[in-house]
Amino acid sequence: MKLHVLPGDALAHNFNNSGIEGETVICRECLVEGNVRAENLEDFWKVRAEFIKNAYGEDEKGYFQKVIFELEKLRNLAPGAEVNLWFEYELFCQANMWFCLSLLQETKASVYRIAPVVRTEADVWKGFGNLSAEDLKKCFAERIKFSEADIRLGGELWKAYQNADYEKLERLSATESNCFPRLKEVCRAEIEKGFRPQKVLQEIIENGRKDFAEIFPEFSARAGVYGFGDAQVKRILSEN
Repeated sequence: MKLHVLPGDALAHNFNNSGIEGETVICRECLVEGNVRAENLEDFWKVRAEFIKNAYGEDEKGYFQKVIFELEKLRNLAPGAEVNLWFEYELFCQANMWFCLSLLQETKASVYRIAPVVRTEADVWKGFGNLSAEDLKKCFAERIKFSEADIRLGGELWKAYQNADYEKLERLSATESNCFPRLKEVCRAEIEKGFRPQKVLQEIIENGRKDFAEIFPEFSARAGVYGFGDAQVKRILSEN
């Protein structure tokens, strides 16, 4: 079995046109926001379903079908399974990837990291957005295999993130691994998540940007490390 975990539905169309073999799993979570604390996975799903319902109006049945059903596939893998994690560099994707690695820790799967390596430094936070099928094939060709230590690191990053253990997160961020590029930058963004996005938005508004169509791209340019979509930015604005 060969699985490709995609970071959202937007990538699915071009991926399906790429000719890359394997089944897809769509990660539709946004663990970068909302409560993620729970004692076990069953409680975790309940906590997340409640947040998604309150934040975005999705009922529990919809959450089960769209999110849990997909991600549970990572826990029921046949021996020799191959899992390819297609995740971008920013915090939005990294938090989701750390969670996926925590699910894969107890499996015997071979796990690979596929990053948007075709991006220039100037466009690094744009991830897989609008990449062609040919671009995706190039990214896949440069995939990197997670070692056992890398997978453990992903699980530890998830635990630290889940428990808001910023001291541990900062310590882990110093780990050198080709599977976790920009780790220090992303962990710093998480540590500052409680105030940095709000500060950036405040500065943008104070500089005369009033319309969301102007605010959002400016925020993405200044704080692309968060990977927030328009829904996350609108939520921050509504809370201020």
